[in-house]
Amino acid sequence: MELRKSFQIEAAHRLTKVPPGHKCGRLHGHSFVIEVAVEGPLDPVMDWVMDYADIKAAFRPLYDQLDHNCLNDLPGLENPTSEKLARWIWERLKPVLPLLTEISIAETCTSRCIYRGE
Repeated sequence: MELRKSFQIEAAHRLTKVPPGHKCGRLHGHSFVIEVAVEGPLDPVMDWVMDYADIKAAFRPLYDQLDHNCLNDLPGLENPTSEKLARWIWERLKPVLPLLTEISIAETCTSRCIYRGE
C-alpha cells in the first residue's frame, strides 16, 4: 500500500548557478506543492499503513522552516532548485519517517520533480 500526503508552502528563492540574465536568477516566489509518499503493509489491526497525522507531524518541522521564507537562506539550499529541495527534504524526513519512498516537488502546476532517494 502507498499513502500520499500533500503540503503547500509559499517561499521565495533565486537560482545562483544559472547564466547571467536567466529569469530564475532573480528573486521570485512559488506556491510549492510538496507530496510525501510512504509505502508499507496494511496493518491488520488498524487497517491502514500509518496515520496521515503521523506524516503531517513528521513534516511539520520542515514546513516551519520552509513556509514564507527565502529558501536560499537555509543551510544546504544555497542554490534551491526543485531537485535540491526534494533531496533536502528527503534527508531530513527519512530518519523520522522510515516508510518514506518518494518526495514530489511541484513549483508550478506544470513543473514537477520526483525524488526517490539514493
